[in-house]
Amino acid sequence: MSEQAADRNPLVGLVDEITRINGRLKSAFAGIRRSAGLCESEMMVLTAVVEAERLPTVSQIGRSLGHPRQLIQRAANALLTKGLIETLPNPDHKRAALLRATRTGTALKRRADVRADRIANGFAPALDLDEVRDTTRGLSAIRRYLEARLRGEEL
Repeated sequence: MSEQAADRNPLVGLVDEITRINGRLKSAFAGIRRSAGLCESEMMVLTAVVEAERLPTVSQIGRSLGHPRQLIQRAANALLTKGLIETLPNPDHKRAALLRATRTGTALKRRADVRADRIANGFAPALDLDEVRDTTRGLSAIRRYLEARLRGEEL
């Protein structure tokens, strides 16, 4: 770590590291997306839909991932055309449909997960997996805090 970086707020350094590792991870796992026949934004949206706790809308996915609604909408439209997701009426909003993965979409995502696990297992000997789990928990806690803060909730 440079002297200048050591003097900065650790959260600023974290943002830099997340940006850098995001690019490296995208490169390491890009073959999975390509073998699934999806572009990056389509895989991102399919993952968001399959892994959602509740059926999401396009806008919710966009906010959650920090991407413009229009980008998410284009990817969702492509996934709809490919039969990987479907829309359902949203009782809370007339125009914002809920997105649900089809069986085909869920199966595609699960096959991608198996391939991702194989790639990740190749990294395992060089990494302390307990440290990776701890880091994941820490990042998740920071994300939840930021999401609540952005929604204006008291913390």
